[in-house]
Amino acid sequence: MLIGPWLCELAQPPALWPTLERSCRRGVICTVRLVPAALFDRLTSLQCWIVQMKVKARWCLLALGFGIGLTHYHHSTRCGGTSIVHLFEWRWADIAEECENYLAPNGFGAVQISPPSENIVVTEPWRPWWERYQPISYKLCSRSGTEQELRDMICRCNKVGVKIYADVVINHMCAASAGEGRRSTCGSYFNASEEEFPSVPYSASHFNDDKCTTASGNIENYQDIYQVRDCRLLGLLDLAHRKEHVRERVANYMNSLVDMGVAGFRVDACKHMWPEDLKAIYSRLNNLNTQWFPEGSKPFIYQEVIDLGGEPIKASDYSGLGHVTEFKYGAKLGSVIRRWNGDKLADLKTWGEGCGLMPSNQALVFVDNHDNQRGHGAGGASILTFWEPRMYKMAVAFMLAHPYGVTRLMSSYRWDRSLVDGKDQNDWMGPPSYPDGSTKPVPINPDGSCGGGWVCEHRWPQISTLDAFLQTGMPAGSYCDVISGQRTAAGCTGKLITVGQDGKAHFTIKATEQDPIIAIHAGSKL
Repeated sequence: MLIGPWLCELAQPPALWPTLERSCRRGVICTVRLVPAALFDRLTSLQCWIVQMKVKARWCLLALGFGIGLTHYHHSTRCGGTSIVHLFEWRWADIAEECENYLAPNGFGAVQISPPSENIVVTEPWRPWWERYQPISYKLCSRSGTEQELRDMICRCNKVGVKIYADVVINHMCAASAGEGRRSTCGSYFNASEEEFPSVPYSASHFNDDKCTTASGNIENYQDIYQVRDCRLLGLLDLAHRKEHVRERVANYMNSLVDMGVAGFRVDACKHMWPEDLKAIYSRLNNLNTQWFPEGSKPFIYQEVIDLGGEPIKASDYSGLGHVTEFKYGAKLGSVIRRWNGDKLADLKTWGEGCGLMPSNQALVFVDNHDNQRGHGAGGASILTFWEPRMYKMAVAFMLAHPYGVTRLMSSYRWDRSLVDGKDQNDWMGPPSYPDGSTKPVPINPDGSCGGGWVCEHRWPQISTLDAFLQTGMPAGSYCDVISGQRTAAGCTGKLITVGQDGKAHFTIKATEQDPIIAIHAGSKL
């Protein structure tokens, strides 16, 4: 069951309640009673009555609070472990263990891994996270591990039912200023100034220099679609995907991962590639490995397209090819949770297409990602991250509760921030590492949290509990709130919620609470 104050109504006689009845996405038939927006922000206490939304006999429950007294009620959403968790910069060996020991038992659906291809080794600044986004070849060795460790991880995760989606960087190679040598994770030779990458192989003829019209060779004007797609992004050598050799090399790389058992891809920087070129590459992808997936299954593709409006290139240009990242989601939701620019919780009653987001069946959604949690990429200051845990938990809880898009959770690491005039001077810092630059393991503390500088938001009880919901109704009885505690042999270590014979439960969430969320499910019944 899921509940939120945006679906509540004043405690008035039922005859006076405005009622909205509609057929919802995915076969949901619901009766929704809404608070008039003009009244919502003046309330310090609300009473809510039952709202039922039944989806394939699954039910979930969530309450978010801003100093609001609520009545619990049935409200269903997308449940049962469909979320992707981005284990950013994790080692393959640690991902394998996490699939077996935590993700599968707790109902997570998939993992997004960092780019597995060989990349340049950057030492100034020291081993930044973004070196993973500067390929040297399509060999499968990175600071996350060897090709054999990658294969082992994919196999072990698939065995326990957790899919692997690989982040693939196919728009470009390394920066034109990267020089030459063997400063790469596999030791492959390259010469960036001559555009020579013999381990692929690529040479100067495989790049877009002849099509870019800017004096610098870089993108200078985002209102010009030809610059955006034919010139260099931040000085990165831009591949000519219209050429058969490039299409073949890229497809072969992606197919090597499909054949290993990868279930799909996050495709980086799609905005900077022509849709027709991507279509030609995707059409060459193999069906998924039948050892793990039904015969004829296709890779799941979600494409990074930053579209906040105001530019001629739109996310919809790519939606016919696969899912697309909806960057407006985190920006808008962060503004609502923060109550910026006049935004308020009542606005969430039209959340989704009704507030300018792309159609749900095309969207990959997230509260933050590895770019904008560092203040760049897209979204601006409204983006919520683990640095603001209280509001962040509320935003993630809403995302997991609301039946819009495919959800992706961020799992981060901490770094030493140095804010100067609002800009983090250390936004480049890579994962927890040893002096030689190799990535440190992810240690798991006795309480289930992560140590060693790894944040592991997906392990926060307020988040992991919500993603694992799968139940079939809420009969009368006493339940343990799984956000504030857990059910034990002796009772409940958290808040006790009582559901009456009429299906209603009364409880209060104070505005000062660190975790303004309440959740119960069938397994938490005492």
